[in-house]
Amino acid sequence: MVLTYFDILPQVKAALDKGMPVVALESTIITHGMPYPENLATAKSVEAEVRNSGAIPATIAIVDGRIKVGLGEAELDALAQAKGVAKVSRRDIPLLIAEQKNGGTTVASTMWIAEQAGIRVFVTGGIGGVHRGAETTFDVSADLMELAQTSVAVVCAGAKAILDLPKTLEYLETQGVPVIGYQTDDFPAFYSRTSGLRVDMKADNAEVVAKAMKVKWDLGLAGGLLIANPLPVEYDFPAHEMEAIIQVAIAESLEKKITGKDVTPFLLRRVKELTDGKSLASNIALVLNNARIGSAIAVAFSRI
Repeated sequence: MVLTYFDILPQVKAALDKGMPVVALESTIITHGMPYPENLATAKSVEAEVRNSGAIPATIAIVDGRIKVGLGEAELDALAQAKGVAKVSRRDIPLLIAEQKNGGTTVASTMWIAEQAGIRVFVTGGIGGVHRGAETTFDVSADLMELAQTSVAVVCAGAKAILDLPKTLEYLETQGVPVIGYQTDDFPAFYSRTSGLRVDMKADNAEVVAKAMKVKWDLGLAGGLLIANPLPVEYDFPAHEMEAIIQVAIAESLEKKITGKDVTPFLLRRVKELTDGKSLASNIALVLNNARIGSAIAVAFSRI
């Protein structure tokens, strides 16, 4: 019954039927993460990177109330230019479908949709997490709970640096989510390669990650794995420099009384402005890097 609401792109369905490697991609990076035309160019570049790395890309979104697992070129172009597209987490999926609206899927909703479609690897930029000040606001991203209950491996550049990273890692530990550093012992902080926080384990190659995925799910341990992959060194922001910029953006968000879903897009936009666009270049580079590593993991997993 679930797949009644799905449209799976023929090439994605064919790959899944044959057991070929498929990589899920989110769409909020298109609808909320970057301005047009950078969003469209980045989405196409990420899909191309996945293909060049031996896997099939499946960009996930909601279009006219249909869950799309894989977007055609015309759909991708239209989504990149659309106005007023909803930001869709797990809780929002039923309403968007019922009202036949368009939505860009977050980490949480993309994970859930990917699992329903049979996709085991998902590539994103950075996950959401525990927000700063969550002890009073209780603002914790749905991404963390989804990682605890949805059996998909998520490849990212860590959690967004605007978050409370120590609390985010504590939450993941409590929920039993393995945090694996890809060729690193240090948890990356999105724009920065290091945060000073340790990962649970280090994996030196895609095969190790793929084996860990298989063993986890073979044991009946439901839920995802978080693969933290640092951005390329040439795009690295020193953590102390980025923290100073983030503090300015946070102060502005508090002054403007920005809350809920609007916080992260506002902060990311202000960080881009305060870095004269350098953070956008880093964002694009890290997503492409994650696509390469995620595809290698998907290929290794398909083999076993």
